Amino acid sequence: MGLWLLQECLREWGDPELTPLLDAAAAIPGPASVVDASDPAFLAPGRMPQRIAEACRASRQPAPRTPAETTRCILDSLALAHRRAVEDAQRLAGHPVDVIHVVGGGARNALLCRLTADACGLPVVAGPAEAAALGNILVQARAHGLIGDRDEMRSLLARTQHLTRYEPSGDRSAWDAAAERAVRR
Repeated sequence: MGLWLLQECLREWGDPELTPLLDAAAAIPGPASVVDASDPAFLAPGRMPQRIAEACRASRQPAPRTPAETTRCILDSLALAHRRAVEDAQRLAGHPVDVIHVVGGGARNALLCRLTADACGLPVVAGPAEAAALGNILVQARAHGLIGDRDEMRSLLARTQHLTRYEPSGDRSAWDAAAERAVRR
């Protein structure tokens, strides 16, 4: 679901400034309470903060009470969703993943990228934020003979786009425990 959960909460809270909210969420130790971010129960708009709190209570976790706590719950839950996706990709491909690339809007959220690195125990490279548009331009340039193969396209992106690398930190045992809580029903 990406950042849909957070977008819906922001709407419910009257669209507060995101930067102070993310700063306050970053100051909260975590992962505390987590939900299954891919649960279809979160697809519909409306009452998102309340539905997240209800899901936490249903899984016997403390319900977030403030916007900062809810934001932290959402971002921790998304980091765990990224962890599950990486684990599935490794299992299906039979090949280890050594770095996670976050593109699009999520690349602009430093807290989400840092939490993803911690949850996965892998470096995260964030950017470009406009990956879809850039990919379209590169494919068109290649079709017109203006640029070579995929390696040349990647090299051009690496030279012209700002990418940020986040290294994992700390013990992953808290993330392991949170992963268990996120899948309980």
